[in-house]
Amino acid sequence: MKQPTSREKSIDSRLIGWREYVALPELGIESMRAKIDTGARTSALNTDNMERFERNGDIWVSFTLPAAGPRSTVRYEARLADTRNIKNTGGIPETRPIIETLFVLGNRAWVIEISLADRENMKFDMIVGRTALRKKRLIVNPGRSFLAGQPVGPSAVT
Repeated sequence: MKQPTSREKSIDSRLIGWREYVALPELGIESMRAKIDTGARTSALNTDNMERFERNGDIWVSFTLPAAGPRSTVRYEARLADTRNIKNTGGIPETRPIIETLFVLGNRAWVIEISLADRENMKFDMIVGRTALRKKRLIVNPGRSFLAGQPVGPSAVT
C-alpha cells in the first residue's frame, strides 16, 4: 500500500466536511452540530429570549438556545461586540447582535464573530461562515461530514 506524501498528509489535516461538530467553550457549549456554509459571510447561532444588559460599562446579551435537550433552558451571556445588518436566508437585511467567542473545530481553536439570530426553521443551530474560516487554510469537502471529529478543547488555539 502506498504511503501518503507529506503534501497529502498536510491536506488531510486541513480537510473538513460540510457539517462538523464544533464547541463554543466560553459559552459552555462542549459540542454541537454546525453547517459549514462558505456561501454565508458571517457565522450565525440560533438563539431566542435575547435580552441586552449593562455590565461594567459594556453592553452584554443574554439568550437561550432553542435546541432540544438541556441547553434550551440555560441562559448564555456574552459581551456585545457589534450590531450589523446581515442578510437572512431570504436576502432581507436584519439588524443582528454580534458576539466574539472562542470556537473549536477538531483540534483547532480560534476566536470568531457570531451573529445571534432566530434560525428556528433551519436544520442546524449554527452555521459557520467563510469569515470564520478565512486564513485557517481549511479545505471543505462538500460530499463528506464530520471529518474533524469531536472538538478537543481550547488548549490548541491556532
